[in-house]
Amino acid sequence: MVPPCLDSDSMARSVGYDEIESLGIEIAERGRSLGSSFQHHTSSFRSIEIESVGIEPAERGRSLGSSFGHHTSSFRSCSGLTSVKDDDNEFSLHCAEIDNLPTIERLRSSLFDDNDGSDVQGKRVVDVTKLGALERHMFVEKLIKHIENDNLRLLQKMRARVDEVGVELPRVEVRYSNLRVEAECEVVHGKPLPTLWNSLKSIVRDCAKLPGLKLQEAKITIINDLSGIVKPGRMTLLLGPPGCGKTTLLKALSGNLDKSLKVAGEVLYNGYKLEEFIPQKTSSYISQTDLHMPEMTVRETLDFSARCQGVGSRAEIMVEVSTREKQAGVVPDPDIDTYMKAISVEGQKTTLQTDYMLKILGLDICADTLIGDAMIRGISGGQKKRLTTGELIMGPTKALFMDEISNGLDSSTAYQIVACLKQLAHISNVTILAALLQPAPEIFDLFDDIILMAEGKIVYHGLRNHVLNFFEDCGFRCPERKGVADFLQEVISRKDQAQYWHQAEQSWSYISVDLFCKKFKESTYGEKLDAELSKPFTKSQSRKNAISFSKYSLSKWVLFRACMSREYLLMRRNSFVYVFKSFQIVIIAVMTMTLFLRTQMGVDVIHANNYLGALFFALVVLFFDGFPELFMTVTRLAVFYKQRDLYFYPAWSYAIPSTILTVPLSLFEALIWTSFTYYVIGYSPEPGRFFRQWILLFAVHFVAISMFRFVASVCRTLVASVAVGSLLILFAFSFSGFVIPKTSMPTWLKWGFWVFPLSYGEIGIVVNEFLAPRWQKTLSGNTTIGKETLESRGLNFSAYFFWLTLGALLGFAILFNIGFTLALTFLNSPGSRAIISNEKLSQIKESKDSSNGADKVGSKSYQKTRSKPHKALMGVTGAGKTTLLDVLAGRKTSGTVEGDIRIGGYPKVQDTFARISGYCEQSDIHSPQITVEESVIYSAWLRLHPEIDSETKFEFVREVLEIIELDEIRDCLVGMPGVSGLSTEQRKRLTIAVEIVANPSIIFMDEPTTGLDARAAAIVMRTVKNVADTGRTIVCTIHQPSIDQFEAFDELVLLKSGGRIIYCGPVGHHSNSVIKYFEDISGVPKIRSNYNPATWMLEVTSTTAEANLGINFAQVYKNSVLYQNNKALVDSLSTPSDAKELHFKTRFSQNTWGQFKSCLWKQYLSYWRSPSYNLLRSMYLLFASLLYGILFWDQGRKINNQQSLFNILGAMFSAAMFLGINNSSSVLPYVSTERSVFYRERFAGMYGSWAYALAQVAIEVPYLMALAIVFSTITYPMIGYYWSAYKVLWYFYTIFCTLMYFTYLGMLIVAITPSFPIAATLQSLFYMILNLFAGFLIPEPGCDRGGKSPEKPYIKKSREKFVLREKWHTLRHSKLLHSEDDDLGASCA
Repeated sequence: MVPPCLDSDSMARSVGYDEIESLGIEIAERGRSLGSSFQHHTSSFRSIEIESVGIEPAERGRSLGSSFGHHTSSFRSCSGLTSVKDDDNEFSLHCAEIDNLPTIERLRSSLFDDNDGSDVQGKRVVDVTKLGALERHMFVEKLIKHIENDNLRLLQKMRARVDEVGVELPRVEVRYSNLRVEAECEVVHGKPLPTLWNSLKSIVRDCAKLPGLKLQEAKITIINDLSGIVKPGRMTLLLGPPGCGKTTLLKALSGNLDKSLKVAGEVLYNGYKLEEFIPQKTSSYISQTDLHMPEMTVRETLDFSARCQGVGSRAEIMVEVSTREKQAGVVPDPDIDTYMKAISVEGQKTTLQTDYMLKILGLDICADTLIGDAMIRGISGGQKKRLTTGELIMGPTKALFMDEISNGLDSSTAYQIVACLKQLAHISNVTILAALLQPAPEIFDLFDDIILMAEGKIVYHGLRNHVLNFFEDCGFRCPERKGVADFLQEVISRKDQAQYWHQAEQSWSYISVDLFCKKFKESTYGEKLDAELSKPFTKSQSRKNAISFSKYSLSKWVLFRACMSREYLLMRRNSFVYVFKSFQIVIIAVMTMTLFLRTQMGVDVIHANNYLGALFFALVVLFFDGFPELFMTVTRLAVFYKQRDLYFYPAWSYAIPSTILTVPLSLFEALIWTSFTYYVIGYSPEPGRFFRQWILLFAVHFVAISMFRFVASVCRTLVASVAVGSLLILFAFSFSGFVIPKTSMPTWLKWGFWVFPLSYGEIGIVVNEFLAPRWQKTLSGNTTIGKETLESRGLNFSAYFFWLTLGALLGFAILFNIGFTLALTFLNSPGSRAIISNEKLSQIKESKDSSNGADKVGSKSYQKTRSKPHKALMGVTGAGKTTLLDVLAGRKTSGTVEGDIRIGGYPKVQDTFARISGYCEQSDIHSPQITVEESVIYSAWLRLHPEIDSETKFEFVREVLEIIELDEIRDCLVGMPGVSGLSTEQRKRLTIAVEIVANPSIIFMDEPTTGLDARAAAIVMRTVKNVADTGRTIVCTIHQPSIDQFEAFDELVLLKSGGRIIYCGPVGHHSNSVIKYFEDISGVPKIRSNYNPATWMLEVTSTTAEANLGINFAQVYKNSVLYQNNKALVDSLSTPSDAKELHFKTRFSQNTWGQFKSCLWKQYLSYWRSPSYNLLRSMYLLFASLLYGILFWDQGRKINNQQSLFNILGAMFSAAMFLGINNSSSVLPYVSTERSVFYRERFAGMYGSWAYALAQVAIEVPYLMALAIVFSTITYPMIGYYWSAYKVLWYFYTIFCTLMYFTYLGMLIVAITPSFPIAATLQSLFYMILNLFAGFLIPEPGCDRGGKSPEKPYIKKSREKFVLREKWHTLRHSKLLHSEDDDLGASCA
């Protein structure tokens, strides 16, 4: 595909490209005629083409006449088609040199500027694949000097070159007939909410599925019986309200539908069914979600995309064009030849096309900037959206299906992108179907065809010019000052349809979507579409390279190299994580070697257990160090699934590089640990044993990373991955042979010792140490110290087992990496389970039964108070709109604020102002697990006056829901943005509702229509107008509104770059006040008829316009009468009136008890509806309980030696440690999600921090108590602890407190870290320190078996600070042992 352009031409000066192209062809023909008449004066004449599209025909004629009047020796066109001049020796030699090259080299070689000039004398032959970064940049700057004209000229020259030699460009026609997509939903009774009870029932039902078992499921139709044609070389716009099936249609046509959906009907590409070729390589689906690697720069992302997608048919076309030109003796323009050859060579790490794409998309200013995410500062949202578009346009596909590509962009940028796409479609025969949110009239006019959807059906499919005629035939007319796109989306809406009825002789009755569809099929437009569909497109009509039949564009080796280089790049960019992990190991190693100091341990039976503890702790540290890999893998999966499904590369080429690059990291971290601890602790001094321990620890670390990657690839979500990963750690730790020896395990469970990799690490590391010469001292019984120690732990293996265990560990690593590769290959991105209530299902069925009838729509009137000012705050991006709102609302937490803000003439007091104001942020932040109604109730209970009774509050909540049109979705969960729950438009309205229900006097709204389609934006702005009609003052920033939205405002504040005001005053009827003010300024062009005044206003006041006019609009405003009037008004209002200063006795509306109750109520609902958190940790504890019960079966009644006592202690220690770690890890993502909600609610003055924190702590108590009861009930009798009510209660109490401690530790880690990834990385450091100081791996001095040994005071003091040791100490001393074992326990003292 030839890349598109980003035309920065003014929207007011849009041109008709088809007319210009026709004019250029006509002038070219006249030039040829003139050339033939002057043939005796010229040595050669090849062809003439239009030189610049924007030049007037008269000037072209003068230029041609001048050229021929001077009898030039030749007339050469800028189209790139020239003839070799006889007297141009150097040029001829270079051309001959290229022609004489072999075909492959000739397709890589072209003439390139030797200097910055463009003279032919300065050319040299270059390999286009070896151009340097500076050369590529200079070449693109030369090629595209003025984006307004040069890009279009370039596309036309490339097309002219291809057409001149008779090469046909491939094109793709997409047909779909009777297309139907259905989803299976689980039917639930009551509210369709994912509560713990509903989720548990769903799991049980899934597990109990039997043949013939009837499950309560329903099929919901997403799109129904769609037929149509998306034609090549044309721009088609897809319009429709949210939820009508636009995304589903785009995915169905591009072959990217979810496999769980049922598809009926047929989709054909040039007569080929989707199953007969690879649609993902023939077309591109551009998602509305921006998924990129945040650690990569914009340039690197585009380079990688171009490298993986290949060049498609470009190479074949280039070969054919070059061959025919050689045969015809045609010499192409060197610049055009260089560019076309550069984009036709596959496998390049960096390509000229990237520089070109950066230039025309306006991304060259941020080319080397990281993309970024919540943690990494990167490019803006609009730049990410352009990057998402450019990433796939880089490929060679000939059909583009684009889903809301203008989301988050202002109208000007959106216009530029759509204009580029139109050039691409018309000149390069590309098929384009684009769904846009709020297409402005000038953008709408760029499209050729329209598809209008509603309720999963097509209401209209045909030419753009005929769509208004169709609806006029149906009785509806678009008003003069109404955008057509807005009209189309509102005329099919039940609530908006009546205002467009124009047949006065007939009364209006609601026309349903089904009736519209019927009218369309019966119309001439529908009949024409049916006639076109009846004519089949045969495969013989398709060019051979238009359809792709291979999955991948490059060879396996090239794909592997591409993924390898990217993985290495990502590793370098994530160096902080790896450095931090290494730093953690250094810290823990220093602590360990001071605890296990060689000067305090001898080579004897007494201290052998200390050496065993140190060796096992080394294994645990290296094993746990792989845990953060789980989080890093999960965060990258979304980008991987996107690129895998688009066939950028196979899964193995992603998995193998990450595995290879793990090896040096594992070697390095194992070397750090071994180097720090080996000789300080005092292991066997032989160098060979040092290196063997290093290699073994490397293998353990490598296995751990491989295992956690495998878990992440199988589970695919963070919560599930943490739960399963923690469970695997528990199993590996329990069966390692240290907590309980293999000889003490139940016979039928000993196989577990050989299944988990930590056991092999334990065997290898102890064999390496205790079979060393220094441990071969003979003891009584003809055995050595080393063998005695190994036998007591069930680890008495021969020396050669070290190499067997090393091989086994490497085998585990290979097995896990194979599983990692297979999981990436066959598993798809996780999706949420579709559920629907029985009541909602009945409503859908009833609506289908009555859909053909005409509904009479009633209206409900509301008593309105006098409207307060409805003020718009506008300006270009970066003008300071949000900053101004933040300062006024008291939300600005950085920078220096100067000046004076007064309320009623008195200085603003923020605590008081927060009680009477509301702030709707641009980002819609809400608790995901509560419903819409509950969100509004929660805000009302915390912000309304406490003297208002509950019935009045409920009535007010219902009224707000009705005014803002949320009453129909009151029982829907809010959900996570972009994942589940409410749509973007519904979230916007909910954000407004939770502020309005506080009954504020003034409401600030920051971009309430960002990310919405035209109808959704109209609903939100209607909501804002309804709020203003209730007597509240509205201050609203808005980005490029439509005419209706803009003129709904009463007043306007317009800012320029730098935050200076250039207009502050009334909007006026039909914007006449604003228009008159700016038109009165000398040099400002008049507004065109029916043009959007908001767009015109921003255009004429832009920085470029200021420079052209030579004026400063801020200074013009300051010198105006309007400014003087506003200043006088401000001065008068700055003086306190007779009214008293506003003051509240308390900071918050509710008292302390009321705040706590409201926060606890919301936390209760959130926890009950969070099965991913509470159900998973409950399942983990259940598995852990059964594991401990079975593994330590009846060990409490079999205490007959020291080892059996250590087994019981091991059970206590591991239970306290691993149950706690799982709880702490599980709470991190949940608390991290709710933290952003807490910040918003705290700024709004809803409650104090302590009330929220206490509620968060309190809600955990019943859940943790239930978990402690379950664990105690299962493990106490199975392990065989001593039966005594006193000891049972102590056991329960200690488990309960341990779970609370670790859960609250996780909350603390989130609270003290800026983001979740840092908290996830930091947690492993806490766990290792707690493990080390717990008192199990190295006992405190009073419990050393040989008697007391000296301990440094600071170590003892540090140990006493860690609660985990105290918990285990309580377990050990207070409850579990039988009374007859007290003497054995005392022997440890």
